[in-house]
Parts: sequence; structure tokens; C-alpha cells
Amino acid sequence: MWSPRELAELASTSRRTVRHYHDLGLLPVPERASNGYLRYDVHHLVRLLRVRRLVELGLSLPDIAALGDDLGHPAEALRTLHEEIGTTIDRLRRTRADVESILAEGAPSELPLALAAATAGLSDADRLLMAALSRLLSAEAIRAYADLQSGYIADDAVERFNALRADASAAERLRVADALSAHWSAFSAEHEENVRTVNSDLESGTAHRRRTIGRIVQQLYNPAQLEVLARVQERAGIRPYYA
Repeated sequence: MWSPRELAELASTSRRTVRHYHDLGLLPVPERASNGYLRYDVHHLVRLLRVRRLVELGLSLPDIAALGDDLGHPAEALRTLHEEIGTTIDRLRRTRADVESILAEGAPSELPLALAAATAGLSDADRLLMAALSRLLSAEAIRAYADLQSGYIADDAVERFNALRADASAAERLRVADALSAHWSAFSAEHEENVRTVNSDLESGTAHRRRTIGRIVQQLYNPAQLEVLARVQERAGIRPYYA
């Protein structure tokens, strides 16, 4: 027969844990000896060891409590746990591969790998927009958006847009809009499917999502650039998602 302290020591745990298991119904409270002290026997020890082992394996205390007296071989609970562990292992393997790619390629850690390869040469505003959109677009639209960005950054019209100052004259804004419109027209014709995928995803979004994207765009680009974007999208027949 053991005292609470002795039982806890045998199970490599604490008296506080033993009391907590009593409160949860995981460990029955023994009868008191004639001197009034709790005395535990081997059945309590085995029960405590089983609970501790199931905790170590990954079962939660509520799950263990739901097993009742069936702690000796809780096959169904262990099968479920086995499946969960497999899912976790797969996720960790994917995460490890992502981390290895980020380290090897120096890719921004805030972006999914589908977009990370498309960041080379992007302006700071475009990269930040890409990061934000990665949380708002569907997986299919993200892949299409990455393909578009990887081909969109090298054109002179885009460079002129990136360099456009907030105080640019109306004439300069128009010239940049004309150049960017011409580039976008040719580019969208060449990448029609990806353009359609992204625009469809944007158009199908909720009003709240459109407002969110709008706030993001308005924070990243200056008034002259926003005016140019509006002109380009109007000419392309696209409803500005930042409006």
C-alpha cells in the first residue's frame, strides 16, 4: 500500500497530477486507512501508469476519460490516434520541404511556395500585394496569379508604373496608362486562361473580400498609380477590385 507521494513517485509524476486525475475521474479515489490517510494499491498504480502512457502517446485527458475502464487496450482510440499521427507526419514532411526550399532559394517566408518563385524583380508594393492576396485568393487563382506575375515584371511599362510619383502630371499619368494598357492587352491575350482564372476568382468574391483587397491596394500604391490602374482596368473591361 502506498501513500499519494509514493504512488506519484512510482509513476514518475506528481501528487498534483494524481489529484487532478481524481478530479477528472481518471483515477478512482481509494478508501482511507484507519489513520485517515489515502492508501493506494497495485490496481491504482496500474491505472495511473496506463493513463500516463496514453497521455504520452498523444491522447487527451477528455479522450482518456471517455474510455471509462477500457484503458488496457483502447484499440479504436489508438487507431484514430494512429491516423492523426500519420496526418501530422505528412504535414511536417511538407513543412520541412517548404523550409528547405525557402532556405535554398532565399524566398520570402510570408509567401506560399507557389508564389515565392515569382517574387524576383517585383517592386516592394507588388510583393506585399502578392503576400496579402495569397490569403484571399483560391489555390487555383494563386497558381494563375504566380504565373502572371512571373511574366509581368520585366516589361518597361511596368517599370514606368512602379516609378510613377504621386505628384506625376496628368499627361505623365496618361502616358503610363497608355503604355501599361498596351502591355496588358498583349499580355492578357497571351495568358488568357490565367487572366480569366484570377479575374473570375476576384469577381466571385464577397463584398467584404473586395473591400479588403481595396484597402490593401490603396495602402500600397500612390494616387497616381491608382489612377493608372483604374484606367487600365476600365479599358480592359475589368471592374477594379480596389474600388
